[in-house]
Amino acid sequence: MIDRVAVEDEGQGDPVVCLHGLGGSSNTWTAVMPALARHRVIRIDLPGSGRSAAGSQPLSIARLVECVRTVCQRLNVGRVHLLGHSMGTIVAQHLAADHPGLVRSLALFGPLLAPPDPARANIRTRAAKAREGAAGMQEIADTLVKASTSADSRERFPAAAAFVRESLTRQDPEGYARNCEALADAKPASVANIQAGTLLVTGDEDGVAPPQSVRAMAEKFTGNKGGTRVVVFNRCGHWTPIERPQECMRELASFLPTQR
Repeated sequence: MIDRVAVEDEGQGDPVVCLHGLGGSSNTWTAVMPALARHRVIRIDLPGSGRSAAGSQPLSIARLVECVRTVCQRLNVGRVHLLGHSMGTIVAQHLAADHPGLVRSLALFGPLLAPPDPARANIRTRAAKAREGAAGMQEIADTLVKASTSADSRERFPAAAAFVRESLTRQDPEGYARNCEALADAKPASVANIQAGTLLVTGDEDGVAPPQSVRAMAEKFTGNKGGTRVVVFNRCGHWTPIERPQECMRELASFLPTQR
C-alpha cells in the first residue's frame, strides 16, 4: 500500500503502469499480463476503486493523476509506458500532456477525451444509484454488463461477462459513486501537447468509445512525434482487455517494443 492505495509491482524491465477504468481494478489487466512479461508492471487500484480507500475528500481526475505520480515517485520509476482503460485513459492523457517527462508511450483501451455532455447527467444518476448500497451496485452491474459488453462476448466468453459483473459488484459503493462524480466532471487533456507514441484500441460495439469518436480523437494528437494508431476489434464492446485479451496482447506485443 502507498498512502492507502493498493499497488502491485512485479517483474523487471522498462516500467509499465496500468490504470483501470470506472468499476475496474488492477485485475482489469490480469488477462494481458503475458504480453508484459519483459517489463516491470505496476498495477494500481486507483483511490475509491478495488482495494484502495477513497479517503475523505471528493475524487477528481486531478487527484487520480497526482496519485499515479506519487506511486511512481515512491517506487522510483520514471519514463513509464502507460496502459489505460476507459476512465483510466483520461488520467493517462492528463499525465502525458502535463508531465511529458514521465510518459514514454500510451496504450489506451476504450479511450475517450471526456464524457460527452449528454452522458454526464447519466453518470451522476449512477452515482446516486451506487449510494443505495449493495442493491444499487447490483443493478448497475447488471445494466452495464448488457450495455458495455458485446452480445458475442456474452455468448462465447461468458467468463468475461462474469468478470465485469464481479468487478462492479465488488466495488465500494461510496468509492464508486465518487469516481462517477470525478468522471462526470472530467475535462479533456491538452492532447495536442502529447509527444508520446499512442495506441488507441476500441471495439466496434463500444458505446462509450465508438470507433468514429476514437478516430476523431486520434486526429487531435497533433504533437505526437511517435505516431498514433487506431485499432478496432470486431464484435467487441467497451471492456477490450477482458473481452479480447489475445488481441490486446498482440497489439501490445507489437506496439511496446517500438516505443523508446
